[in-house]
Amino acid sequence: MWFDVVTIVITLLFVGFVFKKILPARGVEQITVNELRPLLKDENVQLIDVRPAAKYQEFHVYGFKNIPLKEIRKAAKTLDKDKKTVLICRTGALGNEASKRLKNRGFTNLANVRGGLSTWDPEYVDRTK
Repeated sequence: MWFDVVTIVITLLFVGFVFKKILPARGVEQITVNELRPLLKDENVQLIDVRPAAKYQEFHVYGFKNIPLKEIRKAAKTLDKDKKTVLICRTGALGNEASKRLKNRGFTNLANVRGGLSTWDPEYVDRTK
């Protein structure tokens, strides 16, 4: 009996943890690549690619600065909290995690590219090294 209760509790905690990691942070705008296009030319928008540097070097969208997820907390000090900050990665998952970390540091105008680079038009990708 107790074993069944403990198993159920552990399972529920695990499922809750997984959902918390997967779901976007509250108050973070989830935008499509079509909604991103006009923001690429806006100087008041910070564009951040949170993938590891090696992946960024392979290809990236013009205008995005590379700040890997593992460095985002430290780099937050150098970013403008008042500017709109758009995050991108390969699928959107790392961008969601980065948005949570920035939100915890006082950023309020955050957007994550839903689907990330996997939904991006190759015409806008910079493949130069």
